[in-house]
Amino acid sequence: QVQLVESGGGLVQAGGSLRLSCAASGRTFSKNAMGWFRQAPGKEREFVATISASGLTIVYGTSVKGRFTISRDNAKNTVYLQMNSLKPEDTAVYYCAAGNWGITEPQYDYWGQGTQVTVSS
Repeated sequence: QVQLVESGGGLVQAGGSLRLSCAASGRTFSKNAMGWFRQAPGKEREFVATISASGLTIVYGTSVKGRFTISRDNAKNTVYLQMNSLKPEDTAVYYCAAGNWGITEPQYDYWGQGTQVTVSS
């Protein structure tokens, strides 16, 4: 069992930055791929980024590539999402997930409760 707790969300102006953190419980963190997804009001959940268990393989969603950076610290059981050059369309609830490698929701077994990111224009 893995429990995930996101933090770092908030309100920021367009062009600004935020860093999200996701702290995981349990001793299997280093064996799990970690992903970030987001869901805007009235829209389906969208893949943002994923990082392999080793941290060596990373994939980004098209809409965030070049602006967001995912990283992990296995010693701290934490995965991060650095978000730069934020746009109003980045406004969403951001979810952290743990599981198998992939860019779709079914590939992840555990989910956090989400953290709200709001980007004002």
